[in-house]
Amino acid sequence: MYEWLKDYQKLEEELAYLEFNLEQTEIELKRWTSGDLAKVKLQEDSLGAKVEEVIEKIKNDITFKKNQKHQLLRLVSTFKGLDHQILRLKYVNGMTLEEIAEELNYSSSHIKKKHAELVRTIKFVEEYSSL
Repeated sequence: MYEWLKDYQKLEEELAYLEFNLEQTEIELKRWTSGDLAKVKLQEDSLGAKVEEVIEKIKNDITFKKNQKHQLLRLVSTFKGLDHQILRLKYVNGMTLEEIAEELNYSSSHIKKKHAELVRTIKFVEEYSSL
């Protein structure tokens, strides 16, 4: 989970790319089924013949990534108050600890200390859960 938190922004980018890719692939499928390529005979092993399979794979990837995102947001929401704000601003919004300190009117050292405590807590729960 902690690694997922660190990769939240990357997860967002991957989801955006997958959704764009899905849209483009669905446009391609329409070209093959009812558009300018409808009369082109496809070879069984060609990319065009596998567009529907590609769409299904992309949809599965999107579902998986959205599930990961939901789990991360659920994890962040289990924390309350300042802890919640630090996790949300750091991992969801991508802010630095210094920016968070300024935003929340705390000293940088206090936010860094709270963040370190949160990371230890999350890692402890991960280790305990894997037993």
